[in-house]
Amino acid sequence: MTTKQAFTGARIFDGAEWHDRMALVVADGKVEGLIAADSPTDAIRVPADGALIVPGFIDLQVNGAGGVLLNDTPTVDAIRTICSILAQFGCTASLPTIVTDTVPRNEATIAAGIAAAAAGVPGFLGLHLEGPHLSVARKGAHDPALIRPMEESDLQRLLAARAKLPNLLITVAAETVGPQQISRLAEAGIIISIGHSDATYAEVRAAAAAGATMATHLFNAQSQIGNREPGVVGAVLDLPALNAGLIADGIHVHPATIGIALRAKRGPGQIFLVSDAMSITGTDWTEFELTGRKVYRKDGALRLADGTLAGADLTMIDAVKYVHQVIGVPLDEALRMASLYPATAMHVESDRGHLTRGARADFAVLSDDLKIRSTWIAGDRVFSA
Repeated sequence: MTTKQAFTGARIFDGAEWHDRMALVVADGKVEGLIAADSPTDAIRVPADGALIVPGFIDLQVNGAGGVLLNDTPTVDAIRTICSILAQFGCTASLPTIVTDTVPRNEATIAAGIAAAAAGVPGFLGLHLEGPHLSVARKGAHDPALIRPMEESDLQRLLAARAKLPNLLITVAAETVGPQQISRLAEAGIIISIGHSDATYAEVRAAAAAGATMATHLFNAQSQIGNREPGVVGAVLDLPALNAGLIADGIHVHPATIGIALRAKRGPGQIFLVSDAMSITGTDWTEFELTGRKVYRKDGALRLADGTLAGADLTMIDAVKYVHQVIGVPLDEALRMASLYPATAMHVESDRGHLTRGARADFAVLSDDLKIRSTWIAGDRVFSA
């Protein structure tokens, strides 16, 4: 995109504050700045009357969309499909995610991610490897037969992958992957998230000291707060260095619990929104398979036959609406939870998660009732309702 454009008539949220009677000027895929709506400009005016322009959403945990599950189809085309479908819901960057699987399937996923980055797939931020180095006690919907300790060969594969990927996030259990391993991974620029873990507070604190900076789907598949043992949840809320993803659908976490967590979290780490979307997202399917097991879609949830939650029937815009309308989070903060905070957690906040001068022109245009009207990546429209 080389045409200079000025988006006019909308209320603009730049990631910090709202701007009225201003125009968002975009050129060469970047935000050039905000100008008064009636200022003379050589930019082509793009009317967005009555809309809200907000930073594009960043989803750090998405297993699939549009009938594609990354575990089943670890290819560039699958990644392209996932990113394209997510754009319908205001998402301009994501980490396609593979859950616990075999070594060959992980290697194929990494190869696909490297190829997707080389091809410049719009919306592809990197990969999230959720497992296999987790706790069987907190396996959730992960296949326990595939969960295993991290060996030196696994660590070397991760280091090699990070050298070729734009970003790499891995979810591990703090009691399974030790501080020394975490330190080596973090020093290479890999983002380490604690999840599917039955760890103690002390084990999580040691992991954070070694370089872990995140927790996966807060409250789900992890040790809970107790009066004498804070567990993973307590550690995440207490330790300032840890950010945490949250599935805000009213099913994975009770709304009162979400409110308590938001009030309790010590910064600078933040709680951010994730979809944990599956292949069913963007389709009318009622069931699908996850690592050979049937998952059923019913009453807003995705569950295995035994009732175990398996991902979420959720989009990022729905998560934003939920924390705003149900939890009572102010809209600007709800938007930050979907954009700036995940960007910061991934250390890409220099040009993502906000619409200030020099940032990527990644944004969503919303109606006043928070429906997606269009989505733009690097100044190019990739979805229009």
